[in-house]
Formats: sequence, C-alpha cells, structure tokens
Amino acid sequence: MNSNEEIHRLVNAIALKNASEHSGSTNVNIVLSRILSLKPELKNELKTLIEEIRTVVDSVNKLDLEQQKKYLQNIYPIDNDFDSKSRHDQIDSHTLPKLQMTATEVVTRFPPEPNGYPHIGHAKAVIIDEEYAKIYNGKLILRFDDTNPMNEKLEYYEAIKNDLEWLGVKPDIIKNTSDDILVLHDYGKKLTRNGDAYVCTCDSNEIRRLRMQQVECSCRLNTDNLDSNLERLDKIFDGTYHQNEAIIRFLGNMQDKNTVMRDPTLFRIIEVPHPILGDKVKLWPTYDFAAPVEDSLDGVSHALRTKEYELRNTLYLEILDRLELRKPIVVEFSRLEFDNMPVSKRKIKQLLDDGLITGWDDPRLLTLSAMRRRGFDPNAIRNFVLSLGLTLAETKPPFKALESMNRKIIDPIAIRLFFVKDPIMLTVDDGKNMNVTLKNHPTNDLGTREVEVSTVFYICRDDAILLAEDEEVRLMELYNIKIKEIDLENNRAITASYLNNDIVRDMKKIQWVSDKNMTTYNILIPKELYLNDKFNPNSLESIEGYAEASVLQLKSHTPIQFIRFGFCITEEKKSSAIFTHR
Repeated sequence: MNSNEEIHRLVNAIALKNASEHSGSTNVNIVLSRILSLKPELKNELKTLIEEIRTVVDSVNKLDLEQQKKYLQNIYPIDNDFDSKSRHDQIDSHTLPKLQMTATEVVTRFPPEPNGYPHIGHAKAVIIDEEYAKIYNGKLILRFDDTNPMNEKLEYYEAIKNDLEWLGVKPDIIKNTSDDILVLHDYGKKLTRNGDAYVCTCDSNEIRRLRMQQVECSCRLNTDNLDSNLERLDKIFDGTYHQNEAIIRFLGNMQDKNTVMRDPTLFRIIEVPHPILGDKVKLWPTYDFAAPVEDSLDGVSHALRTKEYELRNTLYLEILDRLELRKPIVVEFSRLEFDNMPVSKRKIKQLLDDGLITGWDDPRLLTLSAMRRRGFDPNAIRNFVLSLGLTLAETKPPFKALESMNRKIIDPIAIRLFFVKDPIMLTVDDGKNMNVTLKNHPTNDLGTREVEVSTVFYICRDDAILLAEDEEVRLMELYNIKIKEIDLENNRAITASYLNNDIVRDMKKIQWVSDKNMTTYNILIPKELYLNDKFNPNSLESIEGYAEASVLQLKSHTPIQFIRFGFCITEEKKSSAIFTHR
C-alpha cells in the first residue's frame, strides 16, 4: 500500500473524528467511504484497506469518548488536508467525492414518480443531489417523472413537495416530465424513423419469452420494411392502436448478456386519465426513454442514480448517442435501506390495502411523513445521509445510528416530564400537601412547571417490583422515603414514610406522578414492521399509564422526554404521543 504510515494515520483520523461526533462509535463502512472519497486510488487495494480499517475501528471503539477526542487532537495538526474547511472538500464534517467535470455548471436532478409518498431512500438521493448543487454553486431540478398515469395521483405530487420542504430541500426548478410529452413524442418518432426503434404488436407474454430466449420477434425481423414500420408508427401515435395492442421498442441486441439491452420498451399505450393532462395523451414513454432525453434537454450535468439502475445505464447512454443528444455524467450510489423496515411503495400499498397500517404516515414506516410524525428532525436525516458518504457498497446501516443523530438534536430542546406505565399506588403516610417547582430541563433553560403533590403518588410497576421493605429511595426531584409495606398482588399498593430531602449519593431514584397532577396518557411504540420477511403483527405497541397533567398544555408535535422512558412527540390528540426512541 502506498505510504503505509500516511494511510494508517488518515484511517485513524477519520475513525476518531467520526466516533467522537457519534457518541463514541464508528464503523468500517463509514470510514471506508470517507477515505475512498479522499483517496479514490485506494480502490485498487480494497482488501488490504478494509483489513486496516477494521483493526483501527475495533481499537477506536474500545476507547471512551474523552480518549477519542484527546487522540484526535494529536492527529489533526498532521492531517491538514483532512481538516480542510473548503466547501469543495468538506460538508458538515462529511465529505462527498469531487465530481468529474465536463461542463461549466453543475446541474443535478431529483426525478421522483408521484406514485406514493417519499421515503428515507428518496431523502438520501435528493440530499446528495442538493449538496452537490450547493458545493459547485449549481442548480437542482425537481422533476416529477409522471409518465405512468395508472399509478399517479395529484395527492402524491403535493406530498413530495411538502416532504422535501420539511427536509429543507429547495429546488431551483420544479417541472413535470409530462410538460414535455410532445417533445418526447418527437424524439420517439425520430428514433423510430432512423431505424433505432420499431413498433411491436406481439403479445406481451411472447415478447417476454423471446427476450429470455434471445430470439428476435417477427416485428423486429420486419424492420427492414420501412413503409410497414412507418405505417405502424403513424397508427400508434394517431390512436388506432389501443392499450396492450402495440408498443415502441428500442432496436438493441437480443444476444446481449445485459437483458436490459434486448429490445426494451420505450413507449406504451395507457388509456387511463393522467392526473394533470387528463385524456389528452394515450402514448407514454417509459422511464428508460424519458429520463435520458429529459436529463439532456434540462441541462443536467450529473445524473446521480442508485445502483439499481446499473444495468440500465448502458441503455441510458445508448439512447442519447443514437439521438445525438448531449450526455450527462452518470454517478452511481447505493440505496439506503434498513433491516425489517421496508421502503418499497409496492409493499406499503399492499399493507394499506390489507388494512395493516393506518396510512403513509404510520409511525412504523420510513416515509418522510411517518418519520416527521414520529419525531425525527430533518437535520438528523441530512446529517445521517452525509455521514454515509457516496458509495456503491450495498450495506444496511444500523437504525440506531440515525436515532443517535436525532437524539443529539432533540435532547437540548425536549422538556422532561414524568410518565409511569402500569402504575402502582404509593402512599407516603406523613407526606405533605404542597406545590413544588420542577425544571423542564436539567441543564438548559426551558423554564419550570408547578406540580401539586399530596400523600398519594403513582410509580411504574417496573420500579415497584424492585423495591424492598425498609429500603430507602428518592422520589426524583422531590424527597427521600422509606418503604414500609408492599402489596402488589391484592390492592396493588405500596406505603412509605417521609425521610428527608437530603441528596444521598447512590440512592435509588424513581419517577412518579402525583394524584393531584396527573392524566391518563397513551403512548404508541413503533417496532420493526417485518420479521423474517413477514409482517410483524406486534409492530405497534400501545402503552397506557399516567403522565403529568402539564403534558396536556403542550402543542401537537412537541418533542418531550419522559424520564427513564424515552423521547416522544406529542400528537394532535392531547392525551397521546408517539415514542421516537430512547
């Protein structure tokens, strides 16, 4: 490996920096993507590099946070390039690789199909698109790929716009592929008249069978008959043919090992009203045709596409070659997915149809509307996406890493309240009726609240079963008590006596709610939606208990932390919240 000492130092710096910024933990994939963005030539020595990174990551993760920061300070002065603050080299402490440049202006595009609500995979794509546009002072185009009216609704156009606005994405241009439908028709006619495409009237099952057998159909074999092909071309555009009677196919290579190039469909007839154009258009281009033509005409300099399009990139470039249109630079990256948390619109729609989820914002989903409802901050999503870098490695990062980033953002602004699930009554025989002032946050100035207490409290059953008679414990932020009698089976109650208000080191502390200041409260806890590729019927747990009554005064969508329970987000229904994470 070139300059072993230099690489070792750089790997250490990246691992230490990432770990120190993410609760003391890093992983091999993050360090790998970061170092390859800085030193792409190391791709040729990947095996050795990964072994080096794995050793360093194991070592770094064994250090506590203070040690990581200390070692990082010793390394940084040496790695001046690594600590560069240039916008071209550094994005919020996470680097994207530099773009290959063939144009004077960088123009990226995000082309979602309005056939559902956007999810975290879309967030990764659009954030990377926008970041590159910002880095190079270029432009971002939001282009709705709306050429399949069978699946598209006006609701989805608006959902995508609203969720991108929440994510903080501000496109420079917003347009629809359907805006250019007549232009796309003209290019389809041109490709066919030039002999690079043909009208096919074969049965769809026959087409599929012949493609797998690498055999040309009768329509392709007749492409030498120019008059016949042009006659069919006129018919497919003038409405003579109906849905499933004819398509336009690319003249590819039926012997190609890449099945995409075996005469794929470029146009098909869809006799369903379009959400914007209504019944005006019946012949619609596929994404394979519309995407390259639109990218070229829109001035896109870099077409960032997820790895799932890898085999289709050959077709993308070949169409532009045959139409003699300018070719953008294609940049590939991996999709963002998590175990047991599907983002497939097809799966989500099936769950909706089966009544297994409540909507596109069901808190078990990874749609942006669901994550917003669950209490994730858009900046946490952005930071998480950028921490992954731009890599082709198909990895599924731990969801806890995203939770950790979100926790850093909401922890300083989330007020602390008490909530007890499965409540057990606790009576302090010689307690006092009084009002106490409690801080809404242990360190930040988020105000205070007045809580009325008497001699009756409620504590969590989880705490109650760990108590013992004669044990001394502290009611958090109130006073110390001594347990006298425990009866959890019959009247589910505990009695205690008042001790004092002294702060005693290592004394057990338990949260509580007062009978004078409490409300019945429900918390929804989303869990993994799938287990072993099957829907998890226990993926949404509902917990009921008592919370401080002041929670009812909070506005909907306010982040809170129920002490020793976790972060939650209030719902429109005053008496409920959704669990975000611990």
